Amino acid sequence: MPDEKKSSSRHSVLIDRRNSVSITGVLDVISFDEETIIAETEMGVLILRGINLHVNKLNLDSGELVVDGEISSVTYEDSGHFGKNKQNLLSKLFK
Repeated sequence: MPDEKKSSSRHSVLIDRRNSVSITGVLDVISFDEETIIAETEMGVLILRGINLHVNKLNLDSGELVVDGEISSVTYEDSGHFGKNKQNLLSKLFK
C-alpha cells in the first residue's frame, strides 16, 4: 500500500538560485556526499552534482528531498539502465 501512495505523487525539481534544490517524487536515496547525490525518483535515477551539498530534508514517505549547496548539474539515468550497471556507473561517478 505505501508504494501506491508514492506512485500517485508527482515528480518535480525546483532549483533556487543554484543554492538549493527541492525534489518531489523521490523513492530512495542511493548515495550522497558533499559533491554528488544519487536518488531514485519516479522519472528515473537523478544525479545531482555540486559543491558542499547537504541534505537539508529527506522524507521518503512524502517523497521529498531538499538539498542545499552550490548546484552545478542535474542529470537523469534511466532507472533500468542504472540498476543493470550500478557498479560501473558508481565507479565512474566517484573516480
